[in-house]
Amino acid sequence: MSTVAFYTLGCKVNHYETEAIWQLFKQHGYDRVDFETNADVFVINTCTVTNTGDKKSRQVIRRAIRKNPDAVICVTGCYAQTAPAEIMAIPGVDIVVGTQDRNKMLDYIEQYRKERKPINAVHNIMKNRTYEELEVPYFTDRHRASLKIQEGCNNFCTFCIIPWARGLMRSRDPEQVIKQAQMLVDNGYKEIVLTGIHTGGYGQDFKDYNLAMLLRDLEEKVRGLKRLRISSIEASQLTDEVIDVIRNSNIIVRHMHIPLQSGSDTVLKRMRRKYTMAEYEERLLKLKDALPGLAVTSDVIVGFPGETEEEFMETYHFVKKHKYAELHVFPYSKRTGTPAARMTDQIDEQIKDERVQRLIALSDQLAKEYASNFEGEVLEVIPEEPYKKDPNSGLFEGHSDNYLKVVFPATKDMLGKIVRVKITKAGYPYCEGQFVRVLEDEIVDDSKQIVS
Repeated sequence: MSTVAFYTLGCKVNHYETEAIWQLFKQHGYDRVDFETNADVFVINTCTVTNTGDKKSRQVIRRAIRKNPDAVICVTGCYAQTAPAEIMAIPGVDIVVGTQDRNKMLDYIEQYRKERKPINAVHNIMKNRTYEELEVPYFTDRHRASLKIQEGCNNFCTFCIIPWARGLMRSRDPEQVIKQAQMLVDNGYKEIVLTGIHTGGYGQDFKDYNLAMLLRDLEEKVRGLKRLRISSIEASQLTDEVIDVIRNSNIIVRHMHIPLQSGSDTVLKRMRRKYTMAEYEERLLKLKDALPGLAVTSDVIVGFPGETEEEFMETYHFVKKHKYAELHVFPYSKRTGTPAARMTDQIDEQIKDERVQRLIALSDQLAKEYASNFEGEVLEVIPEEPYKKDPNSGLFEGHSDNYLKVVFPATKDMLGKIVRVKITKAGYPYCEGQFVRVLEDEIVDDSKQIVS
């Protein structure tokens, strides 16, 4: 039996797509083995969001070639899409597939085995207008399922290479989304995280169907779905209709990741972001009103070209005012090929670093404050894995619906189920909890409401 090993760099979408590619290999009788072993085929799913992503991708490719000179080395993903020639130039790379035609990968492997000639299968992604169906009925090592609903992005922010790696916005057929969601629930997943390159843009390329309708359909048509999370959504995509669906939903969780990038209008303009701070704030307040107790998490880029101390402080004060539950803070890093990398007023690394530290300190403080609101409360948590710091302690960790990371005593058979946990000590990055009971002793009878 042939064996395949995978290595995934980068974002959740890449991890989803690696699982989808594994399904294709599995259907062709392959066995999946660890990346450190001697496999017949190695698939490296690359990232290009930063220059470091490219560099890491090259290191992993070389490592696979060094260890297994006889294996078929197949490189896919965003870096493969944007720089196929660079990858083909690495001696030992056999096949390069970008961010489309992944379903042809096994054909390319067959072709390579016959002809023994390297294959560059990367085409111009900008011409692509159809969503590539890649199905994932279950995940090898995950207790929360991702479900990819769209591909590509039309925004062209000045710091970002991703539209060139992923192409323009294309949404997945809603019937396929619902079909796969049902499959995931039938395979035991209680929570589905909707994901994509620009997730909240779902439906922008459809005439008469949008994200609000998809959220409604998922709740109405997928039997047994307990939790629905949106991986990321722009403030402008939180339309009144979407907020309405969220307000009335029984399964959409109290957590939204709404990218900010900067809290300064002048910086946002240089970034070519499509909103002002007033517009962002108006949507945020409306959403918080619809979902009491909501955790809002966000991404912020610090030290964007030309960022003054005043502009940085605008971001700082906005974050403080709106009490984000957690921030992902990134120092701006030049991405070759983007307009921002060519801007002349680049910020000194030391200043960047110092601003990053200030914002992380604020984020940590706000995260603790948010968590403290729930001390003594009982939350619904899905145990995902043994406690990382002490795997043999009998403690497990998982996320509550409002995205608090909770550590509490549990047993292996609770993994992936929804359990009630009392928060005994709020904190960050972890809250401590006491197990109350499993919500899984539900009598399922389709003719009646599920009663827990």
